[in-house]
Amino acid sequence: MSKHVLIVEDEESLAQVLSEYLSQSGFVTKVINDGESVVSWVKGNRVDLIILDLMLPGKNGLDIYRELRTFTGVPVVMATARVDEIDRLIGLELGADDYICKPYSPREVVVRVKNILRRAGESEKEVADILSINEATMQVLVKGKEVSLTRAEFRLLAHFYEHKEQVFSRDQLMSQIYSDNRVVTDRTIDSHIKNLRRKIQNIDAEVDCIQSIYGVGYKFAL
Repeated sequence: MSKHVLIVEDEESLAQVLSEYLSQSGFVTKVINDGESVVSWVKGNRVDLIILDLMLPGKNGLDIYRELRTFTGVPVVMATARVDEIDRLIGLELGADDYICKPYSPREVVVRVKNILRRAGESEKEVADILSINEATMQVLVKGKEVSLTRAEFRLLAHFYEHKEQVFSRDQLMSQIYSDNRVVTDRTIDSHIKNLRRKIQNIDAEVDCIQSIYGVGYKFAL
């Protein structure tokens, strides 16, 4: 399956050239030329990697990156024409997966994108070796040993597993689990997650696959 790359770049000619190089290498690309619409687009569309320019009209790349990290862990390559060490350090301290300086070679960017996604694929395999979920049979295996979960716990875990890079609020998780719109509270979600963690860690104490994000909610963390 082709990987989807979002190019956020206000220099339209540069974005077009990079998009063509990536497309020729088998990637599906989307170009956004301003900073304001990036976050909303990412929330509503599939993306496997983002190439994010730091200097954008509307909203700068660093602010976009901070906002993205409140709900997704998708790899981000930061791009800028400013080569001073302050920008470089800020980008890396924020956790960017790579950093490229303009003018750059589109061929080199393609190679970097492939390497980042290859490493991400290896990480996916490592997760599968630890945790296996079969939605058809509602079977969950932790390092080969079966875990007995309630329906709500299973739906929670399956949702996290399917959306490994996203952070979910309690309200979003409640809507996912209880499609009948029954009245439940934040405490209900917290209780389900506490029980889910306990059952998994009864199999292996080192497997903590759901991370609490203070003030936001939870995300898959293997």
